[in-house]
Amino acid sequence: MVECTIPKDDGSLVSYVGFRVQHDNARGPMKGGIRYHHEVDPDEVNALAQLMTWKTAVADIPYGGAKGGIGCNPGALSKSELERLTRVFTQKIHDLIGIHTDVPAPDMGTNAQTMAWILDEYSKFHGHSPAVVTGKPIDLGGSVGREAATGRGVVFATEALLAEYGKSIEGLTFVIQGFGNVGSWAAKLIHERGGKIIAISDISGAIKNPNGIDIPELLKYRESNGTLLNFSGGVAMDPKELLVHECDVLIPCALGGVLNKENAPSVKAKFIVEAANHPTDPEADEILSKKGIIILPDIYANAGGVTVSYFEWVQNIQGFMWDEEKVNSELKKYMTRAFHNIKGMCKTHDCDLRMGAFTLGVNRVARATVLRGWEA
Repeated sequence: MVECTIPKDDGSLVSYVGFRVQHDNARGPMKGGIRYHHEVDPDEVNALAQLMTWKTAVADIPYGGAKGGIGCNPGALSKSELERLTRVFTQKIHDLIGIHTDVPAPDMGTNAQTMAWILDEYSKFHGHSPAVVTGKPIDLGGSVGREAATGRGVVFATEALLAEYGKSIEGLTFVIQGFGNVGSWAAKLIHERGGKIIAISDISGAIKNPNGIDIPELLKYRESNGTLLNFSGGVAMDPKELLVHECDVLIPCALGGVLNKENAPSVKAKFIVEAANHPTDPEADEILSKKGIIILPDIYANAGGVTVSYFEWVQNIQGFMWDEEKVNSELKKYMTRAFHNIKGMCKTHDCDLRMGAFTLGVNRVARATVLRGWEA
């Protein structure tokens, strides 16, 4: 934990608490986002750092888990205040992070610009080091395809899951909760593949259309109006009803804990793809499993983002950038292979996909730990 004191634009001094949690580095440098959020809870950040350890292991990329953040409300700070805060935070943690130690990335409330400031401040101490953060602007060594990576990974994961049941995206119905970075990319790519998105929601509300929502039109509408409401290609619906709407595939892309014991008994989807982090609480997990609903767990389903972050890091270290076609085809390879590895675990241990994914992740970390001679 570090204290970051900065002058605000009006000259008054203000202090924020920042921290970085490093969970495990048996398989490689630690990796995880930095969030700027008014309620950055240390327990949650600990949990998310641990989740990153299992997520990178499941995706089979050579990283361990970390997470960090600053307790602040980024919306209430000016751009220059955010820059000063980011630079002071970087000065305080520059000896904890590093290309082969711990590589931060954007998370809630942070973006490519935040990463650019961290890179610049870190480089003042250590020389030009583009690989110290990922999710950078392309002009500073960011990778093409990183912006869409989590959403695209969700789609590759969904395709791998459906193929197992002899189905494909084309012709199935989808409900998507959340239309931020992940939700909008997933929606766009599902729509392109002939999937029918019959309901979608964001912070402004929810809309439905039984014949399928025209996603490119919706994206244009939201771009100019800042909301989904009153879009002509759909009718408004209660956002609470969205999660229990009749559909083939439900994709929660927003906050954690949205599926709980209250609404789980009413869920009608056949498949749930967890694009958000822990959208299903443990009680709901049990209810949904008993109903025979197949859940694709978050530590696999949303690993596309960290996988392309790994590609960005690799490109920076080599000093050689890939084109988007290579990024996307490598991502598909990693996501598909990880799914088959999880399936293998499920067959061996006769368990569901979440248990299979955790077993795979924990196993890989345990093997690396033992091989290093770290076992207690």
